[in-house]
Amino acid sequence: QTRLMQFGGGSVQAGGSTRLSCVASGDTKSFSCMGWYRQAPGSEREGVAAMYSGEESTNYPADYAASVKGRFTISQDKAKDTVYLQMNSLKPEDTAMYYCGVGTWVANICIHDHWGQGIQVTVSS
Repeated sequence: QTRLMQFGGGSVQAGGSTRLSCVASGDTKSFSCMGWYRQAPGSEREGVAAMYSGEESTNYPADYAASVKGRFTISQDKAKDTVYLQMNSLKPEDTAMYYCGVGTWVANICIHDHWGQGIQVTVSS
């Protein structure tokens, strides 16, 4: 079974930056992609960013939501089974619970099937 632990988050002022980390443990060979979702109160879950984590991952561009493209960057350290989400130029509307996920890469989309516990990011104006 794959376990995911998330780190980072907290409160940030608008225009600021923060970084989320997600470490996978247990069965780390069963997934081919890692990514991040978020959910704000009263809103539907939104895919934020995802990337292929298999061999030759540089051949596959990361996938970003339009709302974060150019501000957020997803990256990974395969040796540490860790995925990061660098969040810059944060806006109050980025306030949400952020979830790390792993899953299967299909047609340049990460189909998540395991989730982290979630971590809160609050952006104040």
